[in-house]
Amino acid sequence: VQLQASGGGLVQAGGSLTLSCAASGRSYNTYTMAWFRQAPGKEREFVSTIRWSGTSIFYTDSVKGRFTISRDNVKKTVYLQMNSLKPEDTAVYYCALGNRVITSQAMNPSVYEFWGQGTQVTVSS
Repeated sequence: VQLQASGGGLVQAGGSLTLSCAASGRSYNTYTMAWFRQAPGKEREFVSTIRWSGTSIFYTDSVKGRFTISRDNVKKTVYLQMNSLKPEDTAVYYCALGNRVITSQAMNPSVYEFWGQGTQVTVSS
């Protein structure tokens, strides 16, 4: 499985961006996909996750109400709509895919087998 993330960029605080993550290769109907982010000097942080069925959607508290994760099964693509962006959202955003991920572990990066290359999101104040 290969993951291709895109959609990052430079935006002013309060602005919006939509990240995309397209999956190719072997298909699983038991996927869970997630977004993580890593700011300079910090550890990789969970952002959001969604099962391929569209259920079990979770967000980290700092993005609740501002970010929305969704998926298009036909295109095998997961999206992260990011609104009301803040400077503290600045990071490299990574998408990840895991097979048969247990819901209680969905925020743990170690359960994801495949990772995209990352896309930079920079929010200026």
